Amino acid sequence: MSLLVVGLSHRSAPVSVLERASLNADGQVKLLQDTVAAEPAAEAALLATCNRIELYADVDKFHAGVADLSTLLAQHCGVGLEELTPYLYVHYEDRAAHHLFSVACGLDSMVVGEGQILGQIKDGLAKAQELHSAGRLLNDLFQQSLRVGKRAHSETGIDRAGQSLVTFGLEQLSGGADVPTWVRGRSALVIGAGSMSSLAAATLARAGVGEIVIANRTPDRAERLVQLLEEQYGQRSAEADGPYVRIRAVSMDAVPTELTRADIAVSCTGATGLVLGAETIAAALEGRPGRPDAAIAGPDDATGVSGSARTDERPLPPVSVGADDNCPLDLAAVQSGFSVMGEAAVAGMDAATLEQHAAWVDRGTVTVDRREAQRVEAEAELITALAATAASIGRVPESRRPEQPAGAPTPEPVLFLLDLAMPRDIDAAVHRLAGVRLVDIESLAEASADAPMAADVDQVRRIVSDEVAAFGAAQRAAHITPTVVALRTMAADVVASEIARLDGRLPGLDDKQRGEITQTVRRVVDKLLHAPTVRVKQLAAEPGGAGYADALRTLFDLDPETVASVSRAEESIEKNAKNRGPA
Repeated sequence: MSLLVVGLSHRSAPVSVLERASLNADGQVKLLQDTVAAEPAAEAALLATCNRIELYADVDKFHAGVADLSTLLAQHCGVGLEELTPYLYVHYEDRAAHHLFSVACGLDSMVVGEGQILGQIKDGLAKAQELHSAGRLLNDLFQQSLRVGKRAHSETGIDRAGQSLVTFGLEQLSGGADVPTWVRGRSALVIGAGSMSSLAAATLARAGVGEIVIANRTPDRAERLVQLLEEQYGQRSAEADGPYVRIRAVSMDAVPTELTRADIAVSCTGATGLVLGAETIAAALEGRPGRPDAAIAGPDDATGVSGSARTDERPLPPVSVGADDNCPLDLAAVQSGFSVMGEAAVAGMDAATLEQHAAWVDRGTVTVDRREAQRVEAEAELITALAATAASIGRVPESRRPEQPAGAPTPEPVLFLLDLAMPRDIDAAVHRLAGVRLVDIESLAEASADAPMAADVDQVRRIVSDEVAAFGAAQRAAHITPTVVALRTMAADVVASEIARLDGRLPGLDDKQRGEITQTVRRVVDKLLHAPTVRVKQLAAEPGGAGYADALRTLFDLDPETVASVSRAEESIEKNAKNRGPA
């Protein structure tokens, strides 16, 4: 049997694919159950986090195992296999162990060195143990990975290479400002009461936020988290400057109201759909006394017309004067302050795409006021002129792109949103709202790609390499142990048979004589077997040593079923010992 992992993460797949491939708790259980039921897999464990899903298995056939695990992932994630395959990675044997150990140390995390992954690996092992899908190999692998991760954090400065995802997210949300200074005295709303939300609440409390409100679908979990936070942060510490945080729990129905008072909102619920839509956030902004309206950063901003002065017929979001469905432009790339029908939007566009854009504009349905109608007419004439230019030179000249006009300042954010969920909890359209700053998994991935690597990373990599070698040697040695035990059992049976035959031929032997003869024969057998069995264990622990077990079985004509029964007996003893717990 051999170790195999098939998975995808933020390093191999875009966030949009990771969102669709995420699994809830019930889906994870079903995937594990179906994996061990598949023919090539004897064991299975799952590592599922907000930015990765990896299926580990003990398989007897590599190619069949890869095919089956990939198919199972696709089926349970609801993403077509052909669509998912380009983003999947596969690791086998030592490379699989190396991958998990690297993950445990935080080397493969979105934020290098973050330690939360250790808790997620522990949860994955616990789930597999609960479902009895993890046997000796995966138990050893996951437990060893936890030890490797702890060693990396204790022996190196890998923690300095990065922060937890929550801390990193808050740093991005603050725009690079000192987080404790930035959050001090602010009010925070935390949506969810799971591990990530709990970590976010604790991080905010340590940073010195003035108030934390916990919202969760299960009131008991929210109240429990409030109680835990109050025990540590709800009263002043012995130090004079210790944090003091007001903490309370609310129902999910109260979230829209709480958003009108919160300065920071962190969401990580595990829900399959959006928790906060753009309309909810816009309404919360409009309900904040003395705060900017929930205007959409778009064409009117350049003219100085506020969002509240726009006609009621222009609903949220759109960022264009036409319906944005099938628009050939990348709307996110359009310069703020210009209509998507204008020159700035189409600069650099080739003639064919410009023609598509003109057709889209013609089909767009718009409700505008008189001033907007005049501008649309002027821009339509401009597009006609640009089309003539594009037809002659092949594209709209880049030099015609207007400069961003002065006097159109971007409104300062008054509501800061951190979305740590996968799939996302907060509508991405919130990015377009004035007065809001949203940081989500996708933007964190982009920001962390340029993060500097600490010097300690090299030391952690050496630790991982050493631990992988030790793990591989131990597994190979363990693989041959049942064969060695079966060999010694066979030798003991031969000794017992010969002693019994001697008793029949020399019935006059007394007990002392019989004992001496028996002991002598056993010593001879033990000495003959000692050197070969010790040496074969050493050789089997080396890379490529898996064939020594087969050689022993062939040379001594060992019954494969006897070897298998020894292996099953050892696994049963280990399982019973784990069930009994520590003495």
